[in-house]
Amino acid sequence: MLLRRLAIPYECVIPAIDETRKDNETPFELVVRLACEKAGAVSNEKPRAIVIGSDQIAIFDGQIIGKPGSHQVAVEQLMSFSGQVVEFLTAVSVQHRAGNFEEQHIDSTRVRFRPLQAEEIERYLETEKPYDCAGAFKAESLGIALFESISSEDPTALIGLPLIRTAAMLRSAGLRLP
Repeated sequence: MLLRRLAIPYECVIPAIDETRKDNETPFELVVRLACEKAGAVSNEKPRAIVIGSDQIAIFDGQIIGKPGSHQVAVEQLMSFSGQVVEFLTAVSVQHRAGNFEEQHIDSTRVRFRPLQAEEIERYLETEKPYDCAGAFKAESLGIALFESISSEDPTALIGLPLIRTAAMLRSAGLRLP
């Protein structure tokens, strides 16, 4: 969805990488490593392609927040976020082996949730069913109604790819964009 906004041809490839957090790895280090490893794995297979790898993690109360996987965990996550701030780190890596190009960027987005009532959370979860999304919401759709504010340099970062910086890196890699 986001790459279509740049009006460039693309192919989605899901690389097989180990996403396990390493001992003593900070959330910042983890998200950058995963974006770089994803791009690197595909770039090794397709060295003539300009490859974009990205990853995102959510941090709340100093802990990485995972995908809820179930209704009950989603309720618990959203209840704990009520009136609080959750930080999202979105990393992007652009690599082009044939062009000897590699660059990465990380965007930090702070989401302040409005005070949430239990019945609002239930209505949201019943409608959206965001059980496979870190933090139990989809900002690109109805989840936006749960927020009080968003603070970021790039509004697309929260959706999964900071397009402003990605476009700049693609231009640096030799792709012609406006």
